[in-house]
Amino acid sequence: MRVNGELKDLATTVSDTDVVEPVTIDSADGLSILRHSAAHVLAQAVQTVNPEAKLGIGPPITDGFYYDFDVAEAFSTDDLKALDKEMARIIRQGQRFMRRVVTEDEARAELANEPYKLELIGLKGAAGHGKGSGDDHEAVEVGAGELTIYDNVDPKSGDVVWKDLCRGPHLPNTRMIGNGWALQRVAGAYWRGSEKNPQLQRIYGTAWPTKDELRAYQQRLEEAAKRDHRKLGKDLDLFSFPDEIGSGLSVWHPKGGVIRGEMEQHARRRHIEGGYTYVYTPHISKEDLFLTSNHLVTYREGMFPPIVMDEERDADGNITKAGQDYYLKPMNCPMHILIYKERARSYRDLPMRLAENGTVYRNELSGALHGLTRVRGFTQDDSHLFVTPEQLEEEATRVLEFVISMLRDFGLEDFELELSMRDDEKSKWIGSEEFWEYSTNALRNVAVASGLKLTEVPGEAAFYGPKIDLKTRDAIGRTWQLSTVQVDPNLPERFELEYMGPDGEKHRPIMIHRALFGSIERFFAILLEHYAGAFPVWLAPVQVVGIPVAEEFAPYLGAVIARLRASGVRAELDSSDERMQKKIRTHTTQKVPVQLIAGEQDRSGETVSFRFRDGTQTNGVPIDEAVELILGAIATRKLVNTAEDLA
Repeated sequence: MRVNGELKDLATTVSDTDVVEPVTIDSADGLSILRHSAAHVLAQAVQTVNPEAKLGIGPPITDGFYYDFDVAEAFSTDDLKALDKEMARIIRQGQRFMRRVVTEDEARAELANEPYKLELIGLKGAAGHGKGSGDDHEAVEVGAGELTIYDNVDPKSGDVVWKDLCRGPHLPNTRMIGNGWALQRVAGAYWRGSEKNPQLQRIYGTAWPTKDELRAYQQRLEEAAKRDHRKLGKDLDLFSFPDEIGSGLSVWHPKGGVIRGEMEQHARRRHIEGGYTYVYTPHISKEDLFLTSNHLVTYREGMFPPIVMDEERDADGNITKAGQDYYLKPMNCPMHILIYKERARSYRDLPMRLAENGTVYRNELSGALHGLTRVRGFTQDDSHLFVTPEQLEEEATRVLEFVISMLRDFGLEDFELELSMRDDEKSKWIGSEEFWEYSTNALRNVAVASGLKLTEVPGEAAFYGPKIDLKTRDAIGRTWQLSTVQVDPNLPERFELEYMGPDGEKHRPIMIHRALFGSIERFFAILLEHYAGAFPVWLAPVQVVGIPVAEEFAPYLGAVIARLRASGVRAELDSSDERMQKKIRTHTTQKVPVQLIAGEQDRSGETVSFRFRDGTQTNGVPIDEAVELILGAIATRKLVNTAEDLA
């Protein structure tokens, strides 16, 4: 239950003055509690099977949970089978989760053999530790408030059979976990996410209120595996990550380059129509820029190490001029700011909308890299808008409408918004009360006016200003965060940006950060999985392939393909020696949206036959009509998988 807004165990004593709300197991909070309780049962099972295992942390995560262990030998598939059996026994037993407040000394004494728990106890109360600090997963163990241990109690004997350092809350007993859970896989994970720390063994699992929901989730995973962009990227020859280049650095093959080029060119046209101006900035900069922007203070760990340049030596090798540290840029915004600052600005120049497809570099941990969705070098379709305070709401409205319109061009339709605001801990935020009030209200008005579902999240704003995150749902129901609209008065202050107002006085502009795709690589991966590689015709690397029934019909069909190519269609004639049916299978596997087939009947009637991805076919289409249908599908950005889609 939630008592006065705070999650508590169901056994908590409440008074008549408390505001008490129920938490159902299928709610977001309920699912987290279910999964956290399942993580405890997993840890108990591990220590039952292997008493020497040392405990790390075990938080709930999206769709499941994990627990980290320090063990002498890595877990195997057979180990998971044994743990599954032991977890089922604990769950059936109906052990009670019992909360107990302890002092730091008591916790240390009870957990003397758990070195990782002792480290967390030592961190308790440390500045910046706990919820919202980046240590949220550790916050399930310790954080602000009381230090607590949860005992697992045998319902028959009343004996404590296992315990763990934990903030809770938990289910009343293990039986409530039911049968909607499963262990999934094992992975390595560094303790507290640092490569400087020991590597632990992480076991992932999932838990749902019912067996049916578990099965539905597992089916979604199976579908997601079929759509995995890493697999599709290889099968469709779109991109790769050569070992010779390095981890998290992609190269784009010709077919992938075609799709990316179409994405970028369409976005560029739309931006120019929307009043944006494209700029270009270098990939590297002297450290002074990132000191002024504060990135070298707040984001140093995410930046690549410096490159020392400009050093000069004499003939004897003595340094006559000290070198200068340069850094690969992690973000484009400081360079866009310098463009603004290059000359004096007037209120008549604002809003100023700068856009760039700027490649940036992030020193991601190797274990965090994942295909195109998490890389070390990527291109942001970055925009920075400089506005007066009075223009903020109108410009933010334009930005959000533009973003939604653009994403719909790419076939995404299901959106919701999240407004990240500050909370009441005033020490965490900079800027005046007035700024926070009007900027938050401006973004709220923009979000409400959009008509989309809006969730307000106190405490999740950047330290300098509120933001709107736009999330979309893909073809199999997964939610992805895409575009962000971030209000920023901080960088204009740090760089002392100004504009001359109508009153003749100098004023400070507000900056809006806006990346529509987030990164082109990640957005490409999302689209690839959304469409399972079967892109709309306008994005398909090969839009039309011609397949003659026999070699004698190749010249006839080749003339049709040539006409399409002259109209800008990416069309090819398959004149290989393969049998026609083999050609059809090959191009269907490559997810070409339109196959044109021609035999004697088509040649004599000056027609072609269409074959589509799903195997449906439309025969005897006059050539002029066929060209018109194909050009129309490209112009209207149609997704064509069947004969009906093209009609």
